[in-house]
Amino acid sequence: MADQLLSTARYETLPLSYVRPEQQRPRLHEVVGDDNIPLIDLGGGDRARIIRETAEACRTYGFFQVLNHGISTDSMQRMMAIAREFFRLPAEEKAAHYSDDPSKKMRLSTSFNVKKETVRNWRDYLRLHCYPLEDFVPDWPSNPPLFKDVVSGYCREVRRLGFRLMGIISESLGLEKDYIVKVLGEQEQHMAINYYPACPAPDLTYGLPAHTDPNALTILLQDPQVAGLQVLKGGRWIKVDPHACALVVNIGDQLQALSNGQYKSVWHRAVVNQEKERMSVASFLAPCNTALISAPEKLTSGGTPAVYRGFTYAEYYQKFWSRNLDQEHCLELFKC
Repeated sequence: MADQLLSTARYETLPLSYVRPEQQRPRLHEVVGDDNIPLIDLGGGDRARIIRETAEACRTYGFFQVLNHGISTDSMQRMMAIAREFFRLPAEEKAAHYSDDPSKKMRLSTSFNVKKETVRNWRDYLRLHCYPLEDFVPDWPSNPPLFKDVVSGYCREVRRLGFRLMGIISESLGLEKDYIVKVLGEQEQHMAINYYPACPAPDLTYGLPAHTDPNALTILLQDPQVAGLQVLKGGRWIKVDPHACALVVNIGDQLQALSNGQYKSVWHRAVVNQEKERMSVASFLAPCNTALISAPEKLTSGGTPAVYRGFTYAEYYQKFWSRNLDQEHCLELFKC
């Protein structure tokens, strides 16, 4: 029901339906910083450096931040501003977009999958399908008035960046530049505009618990003022503070499979803030449903076995959505 949306109410105490069992809480006092989080400058002409740094980041962290990525600061600021405007709309206007059906192409919802969860997540989100734009934009919200123009423009820029990054990642694996793009087919594109309200008890709940992304590549626009993204590395959670003008890129499950396990689909989570609301805009590039995901022969020659059996993205996505978000890595179900 739309009255479950966090963005329509203010809470002085945390409702019990959001309180995690003690062993599942975020233990925020144990989270560490990391000055070595990869920051890759995509500008300049030194492609060999970019490929080398990308390979190292994908192997060791499973994610990285990018600068000089081709998306203007103005475009990012407008995207974040229009997202805030949407979540500040009156409750009755937002209610028209609400759905708890994960199969809907455009929906406003809360938590992750309210039909399956026993404990809720402190998040509202607007989920949009973004490719081809002409098929989906007509059904997007018409208010705020500039929503369709701003968001569709940002979507186009993100898609171009995603394809550029896939070329770099392909080469970093020793494959042809267009290998990954060809294998993934006519890639789908989705967006999650996330709203995390100020939370009365951030140590008891999550915006989103630990998970990996089922798609190929995720490009995240972080709130420039409020941190919340955390990534698991070496058994410890590290905070990923916003970096001016940077975007966060993380490897999804499909690229871990295509790299034959060389690159890591990173476990990450979103925590919440007691004093401030937080926004983020996650853009997902995903294979077409019929794309066959399997490690290329070049990565399984010379006695190196395939880590995962071949599967279609449709099969993978169905299994991902049939689970709870924080269960074991879905790729475990596809190991040889």
